[in-house]
Amino acid sequence: MPNYVRPRVSSATIFFTVTLADRGSDLLVREIDKLRDAFVRTIADRPFVIDAIVVLPDHLHTVITLPEGDDDYATRWRVIKGRFSRQVAAGKLRASHLKRNERGIWQRRYWEHHIRDERDYRAHMEYCWKNPVKHGLVAQPSDWPYSSIHRDLKLGTAPKEWA
Repeated sequence: MPNYVRPRVSSATIFFTVTLADRGSDLLVREIDKLRDAFVRTIADRPFVIDAIVVLPDHLHTVITLPEGDDDYATRWRVIKGRFSRQVAAGKLRASHLKRNERGIWQRRYWEHHIRDERDYRAHMEYCWKNPVKHGLVAQPSDWPYSSIHRDLKLGTAPKEWA
C-alpha cells in the first residue's frame, strides 16, 4: 500500500468528496439531521467555513476554508465521521473494522483537492451544486434540498459569496 502524504497548507480552501462504505445507501439524506449535528458540533470545536456543500444519499462534496494558521482538515473529517457514525446503526463490519474500532459506515479515505485559484474555486463550487443533477436526482440544482445553494442549510456557517 502506498504511503500517501496529504498536503498541509495553512488557511487552505479545499474540495472534498467523502463517501459511505455502502455506495447504494441513502443513509446521509435519511439521517441528514445527524449529519448536520456532526458538522455543527465540529465547527464549534474546530472552526472552518463551509463555502459549498451538497449531501447526496451515499456521498457528499464540500468546499471548506480553514482558519488562518490552521492546516488540520484530517482531524476535522475524523471527528465529523466519528460523530455521525456513533449516532447511526453500524454498517456491515469486517475484521479490519473491528481491529480499528470502526463502525463500517464510511469509506476510510476521502478525496481532497486544494483549490489553486478563483477559476478552480468557482469550478468546484459549481460541481457541488450541480452534482444532484449529474446523478439524476433532480432536474435543477435548486431542486435538491441538501445543498448550500439554499442559504438555509444550517450547517453552522453560511457559504461565502463567490459570484
